[in-house]
Amino acid sequence: EVQLVESGGGLVQPGGHLRLSCAASGFTFGSYDMNWVRQAPGKGPEWVSGINSYGATTYYADSVKGRFTISRDNAKNTLYLQMNSLKPEDTAVYYCNAYLRTQAYWGQGTQVTVSS
Repeated sequence: EVQLVESGGGLVQPGGHLRLSCAASGFTFGSYDMNWVRQAPGKGPEWVSGINSYGATTYYADSVKGRFTISRDNAKNTLYLQMNSLKPEDTAVYYCNAYLRTQAYWGQGTQVTVSS
């Protein structure tokens, strides 16, 4: 059974930091490119960051560039998102996504709330 399980979300003050994790199982994690996608209340999904299967190439939305860092550990089948200098507009449910050609998998999401 394919599973992507996000964790690490929570409530944090503006300027704070969080580290999200996404634990993968049931598929060959190291063969898949990975993304983080978020959805804020009342808004559509927003792509946040991506990383290729080897972890050598990373991509970021302009809204998070310089504040967020995506990484992966293929030995541990885990994807990460280090989020620093958090802003209220980063409040959203964060989902991890795995894709390879026409195959795509999604996690259930983890809530991140940035508020004082």
